Amino acid sequence: MSTGDYVLAVAIVLGTGASVVSAIKWLRVAQREHYIVGYTTRFAIRWWSYKTARINSIVFVLAYLLAGFESRNDLPLSLKDLVVGVVLVVVAVFPLGLSLRGRTSKLAVTARMKRLMVALAAVYLLGVGVSLALEFEYLYLALVPLLMPVLVEVALWITRPIEARGLSRFVSKAEAKLKRTQPKIVAISGSFGKTTTKNYIATLARSSMSVVASPASYNNRAGLARTINEHLEDSVELFVAEMGTFSHGEIASLCTWIPPDVAVMCALGPVHLERFGSEDQILKAELEVTDACDVVIVNVDYPKLALAANDLEQAGKKVYRVSEKDFSAFVSVKSDDEGKLVVYLEQRRIGAVDEGDISPGNLACAVAAALAVGVPESAVADSLSEIKAPPNRLNAVVAGEQGVEVLDDTYNSNPAGARRALAALKRRVDTGKRGVVVTPGMIELGHKQFIENYRFARAIAEVASILIIVGRTNQEALRRGAKEGASGPDATLTQIVEVRTREAAVAWVREHLSDRDVVLYENDLPDHFP
Repeated sequence: MSTGDYVLAVAIVLGTGASVVSAIKWLRVAQREHYIVGYTTRFAIRWWSYKTARINSIVFVLAYLLAGFESRNDLPLSLKDLVVGVVLVVVAVFPLGLSLRGRTSKLAVTARMKRLMVALAAVYLLGVGVSLALEFEYLYLALVPLLMPVLVEVALWITRPIEARGLSRFVSKAEAKLKRTQPKIVAISGSFGKTTTKNYIATLARSSMSVVASPASYNNRAGLARTINEHLEDSVELFVAEMGTFSHGEIASLCTWIPPDVAVMCALGPVHLERFGSEDQILKAELEVTDACDVVIVNVDYPKLALAANDLEQAGKKVYRVSEKDFSAFVSVKSDDEGKLVVYLEQRRIGAVDEGDISPGNLACAVAAALAVGVPESAVADSLSEIKAPPNRLNAVVAGEQGVEVLDDTYNSNPAGARRALAALKRRVDTGKRGVVVTPGMIELGHKQFIENYRFARAIAEVASILIIVGRTNQEALRRGAKEGASGPDATLTQIVEVRTREAAVAWVREHLSDRDVVLYENDLPDHFP
């Protein structure tokens, strides 16, 4: 073997190793982002950008420039291997914070991931072959590990039609099962509150009929098909389906094979604003749940939903308006002076539930939905006492030997929910406890993300004594809002703590807090976010 062949072989080994290391990181990001084409590169830009950490940007630019030296014909062969080796070290260590194994969500080597890996390997090897033929192999081997997110996107694009065809078999099976069993179907859409509303509906209906609700946040094509195929028995009388969306047409497609008898629109806000661009576009996507449905329940506390309710009525739909503010609504849920949420049906009291941390708007939606599918009013009233918040959505527990009261709202990431969580914290602070908030802030709010997190932190400063900011994603907005809020006349905030990870925040809580404290965990970002 000649010296040139030996150097090339070493470069191929090093370059392939660097590509494998890089691929593992970015495949995990692709998986966490639901294999949507375009989002791996979007996250790569976030990680490598100046806003995340100056060192990541500097290292990426230097590594990219160094890799460019491979195009020079006068570069000694010994240095060509060195350049590729340096790139291997860079992609193994950087971007700082994006680990190879993952801290909160490891790469799951599912059947789908295996197919994606095969496609990615094919794209990579094709590139190696082309680069060898055109004699730019060293440049390719050095650059590809840095640009691996782009190759992942290509592999996602290649496998997308394959995955769609494979999933269609399970969807067809689920559709046939629905046609055979013919349960009543309630479909829930909305920017947030879907899971809570779904659980409330199932609770209210369970005493009167056999109910299956999609588990956890199973709200897409694959999750709903799996729910139907695995859990829907012939005896089921009601299927409650949460329907989520990342793009126009998703909910409409779901409704073609899960045709709802009753549609519920529970909330509208800037969640997923980054994906849709405006709240009007979010509303357009969420309204797809009403296209094939004659009965619609609308939470009119949101102005755009109130207008949509009028349009739906004019289109011939039977619309039931619900509210926690408007007593004239079909169902209204309001707080009384005794710590109860009182449920009114057409301005007539039908029951009450301990207020606790129950969401009045979601409860109003659920009561209307239960009545719409035939649950007797008396059964609804009797079941109100069984209403509870779903896991990780403002659940209160006492944790650890220290006896710290914990408000777990880690699945929340919207401004309205954050305000409700702060109100729950304030109720406890008013009893004499010291309030602490642990949060990475809210995400996917598009151009509103900075201002909404800034406002959230200002509000925290008037309720909590300590704010623990997790990670860098919203660090600046939260820090600025908290500092400005802390200077106000009603401020209670005395300390701001900044940590890199949720684990570090939990460790701080365990070390510094006691049974006189109550801590709110508001939202939790998986570690593929910067």
